[in-house]
Formats: sequence, structure tokens, C-alpha cells
Amino acid sequence: MRNYNGIERPDFTPDMISELKADEVFVFGSNLAGMHGGGAAYAAWKKFGAIMGCGVGLRGQSYAIPTMQGGVETIKPYVDDFIVFAKEHPELYFFVTRIGCGIAGFRDKEMRVTNKRLLVTFFVFM
Repeated sequence: MRNYNGIERPDFTPDMISELKADEVFVFGSNLAGMHGGGAAYAAWKKFGAIMGCGVGLRGQSYAIPTMQGGVETIKPYVDDFIVFAKEHPELYFFVTRIGCGIAGFRDKEMRVTNKRLLVTFFVFM
């Protein structure tokens, strides 16, 4: 656990999240069409304010990163956009799921290059 904005937070994103505090955001892998039919995207839609038809960015207490449009290299620009967003919003705490490793079908090893910068950013800057 660590203290962030005066609140004890877990060091890592839990496997299951059923509720969020007012300043917390659920970050999940999506598709560009915003059809949140399964996995973490479905949870984001049902519980955290993701909107059907919106596959990129912040909606409610969820932030969509598209992962279904091609290879790992197509995901990186969206991860970079998210990193910029997160740095601009230090008042928010982001629970980042294993983007790309669910329905998108990538293995952790494949996503590590894309997500390494994301992880370094959170542990260094957030």
C-alpha cells in the first residue's frame, strides 16, 4: 500500500475491482468502435461509466485505450496519449489493467514494450 492524495492505495491494480473512490479511474483495453462487450471493457461499461460507441479516452470513471486495431505498435500512440493525460491530472489515481492481454489476445511479453513506459511513468511520476 502507498499513500496517494492522502488515501491509502494498492501498489498494483487488483484483479477484480467492484467500486472506485471519487478520484479513481479504471483504465482498460478497448476497441476503436467502443463496443464494450467483454472483459475489462464490459466491466468499465457496466460499473465505471464507459460509453458504448466511445473507444478512446475518459468517460465517467473509465479510460479506454484501444487494443484491437492491429499489432502492438498500433497501441503505443494511445498509451502515449494516456500518459500525457495522466500527467495532466495528478488529482486522479489510475488503476491500469493488463491492456491488450485479454480479448485482444496479446501475451504479457508482447505488451511489455508498450506498457513498460506506462509502468515506469506511474511508479516514477504518479
